[in-house]
Amino acid sequence: MSHEENTSGWDAIDQAMQQLYGEQEPKHYGTAIPYMLGGPDPLDGISAYAVDTPMPHWHFVTYGFSELYDKEAEDTSRSGYGFELTFRLTRTEDETEPPAWALNLLQNMGRYVFNSGNLFQPGDYLDANGPICLNSDTLLTALAFVADPDLPERMTPNGAVQFIQMVGITCRELEMIQSWNTRGFLAACESYMPKYVTDLMRNSYADIPSVIQATERGIEVDGSSTAFLFIQQLSWEPARKKLLQKNVPAKLVLGAQQATLLSSILRSRIAKKATLSLIGPEVNIVFEAGDQPSVVETEREVRLTVNQQAVDELAGQLRPQASSFELPSLDKLQIEIVPTQIKDQEGNVIKTIG
Repeated sequence: MSHEENTSGWDAIDQAMQQLYGEQEPKHYGTAIPYMLGGPDPLDGISAYAVDTPMPHWHFVTYGFSELYDKEAEDTSRSGYGFELTFRLTRTEDETEPPAWALNLLQNMGRYVFNSGNLFQPGDYLDANGPICLNSDTLLTALAFVADPDLPERMTPNGAVQFIQMVGITCRELEMIQSWNTRGFLAACESYMPKYVTDLMRNSYADIPSVIQATERGIEVDGSSTAFLFIQQLSWEPARKKLLQKNVPAKLVLGAQQATLLSSILRSRIAKKATLSLIGPEVNIVFEAGDQPSVVETEREVRLTVNQQAVDELAGQLRPQASSFELPSLDKLQIEIVPTQIKDQEGNVIKTIG
C-alpha cells in the first residue's frame, strides 16, 4: 500500500521532533507488513533520538495512533486516537542502538489500544503485572502516563495530536498513584527523575521521605483520583433467608492482592464524598458516601452506602491475607478475602498472596 500522496500526519510528527532535536537523524524502525494486512505490529513506525540532557537517554516517539496519511475518522477535532506515545529510557555511553524490548513495549501498547479501544490520557496508569522489561531484575512493573514535557499538543491537517509519555514505575509507586493521582505523584518525584526518564535499575521512590510526605498531603487535600478499580477476584453472593435457621448475610469476595489498596482508596474517596466502583468479571460494586449505611442490589450492580464508621470497620480489616469477617454497620455484611495467585506469561504460579 502506498502513502506517497499524503503523509501530512506523519510529517507533523517529524516537524515536532525536528523543532526539538534539529537535524539529528533518529534511529527509525518501520513495520514490514501493515497491521491491516495481517502484520504483527500495529504501529507504522517508532523513532528513537539519542539525547544527552538531563542525562543520556533515548527519546522514543510512535507513529500510528494518529492518522498519518489521509483523514478517515469522522471526528475532525482529533487525528485518529488523538495521541502518539513517547518514552524516555536511560542510555549508556557506548549504546548505539536502542534496546529491542522498548520497541516491543511500545508495540504492545499499540496492540492494547487497537484491540480494546481503550485510549491513553495524561494521568492514566497501567499495571503490567510483571517487569516492563521481561526477564530483567527491574522493580518497574507498571506504567504511568503524563504529557511529554517537551512536546506540546500539535494541530495537524488531520486534527489534534497529544504526545503522551510513558513512565516506568514500581508496584508501590503505583499504589501511591492510585491512592492520590498520577500528575501529583510524578511531580513529587521530578527532582529524582528529571524529564521522567525511565531507569530500569533505579530503586523505588516510594521510600523517599519527601515523596511520602507529598503523597500523604496530596491524599488529604485532593483525595484519590481513582474512581474505578478493575478487580479480577470480585464476586457477590446475595443474602439468603433460611427457614428455621439463621439468615445468611450477603457476602462480598475480594482477592488478597487488592485488599490494602482498596482500604487506602476507599478512605480517600469517601472522605471527599466521591464514589468508588469495583469492576469485576460478573458484578460491579459501587461504594458511595452517606449518613445511613445500606445495601441496594440491582441486576447490574450492588451499591453500598457507607459512612465513616463503616469505612473504618472495613479499612481496619482489609489486609492481604485470607480471612472472613462481618461489618456490623452494614446489616452484618460478610467480607471474604481469598488468596491471589500471581502467574507468569506461561500461566505458572510464581507467587501467592494471602
